Amino acid sequence: MKRLLVILSVILSLMMAAPEADAQMAWRESSRSITKQSLIDPGQNEGIEIFVFDGVVCVRTPHRIQVRVFTILGQLVSQSYLNPGQSELKIASRGIYIIKIGNITQKVAI
Repeated sequence: MKRLLVILSVILSLMMAAPEADAQMAWRESSRSITKQSLIDPGQNEGIEIFVFDGVVCVRTPHRIQVRVFTILGQLVSQSYLNPGQSELKIASRGIYIIKIGNITQKVAI
């Protein structure tokens, strides 16, 4: 019985910590200068650009658009509407992610 209580206590503490982790993974506006080439051609994709560096996904868009980030297994990591300009999302866990921006889908490695 004591072992069951310990297991339940660990599960409960993990569940309580999950919202904090989600709150840390939020898109924020950025003015960082990026010299890398975009992963997608903005001329063919409504002017949208995607960059990845140092665990950060950076998106430039000329108009308001929905962005969703998934793990390679399909789990939703982040979903947000980005305003025109440049925004970035810091991803703490290394791996392969799928980014969906409007009708664009791009695989990235963090």
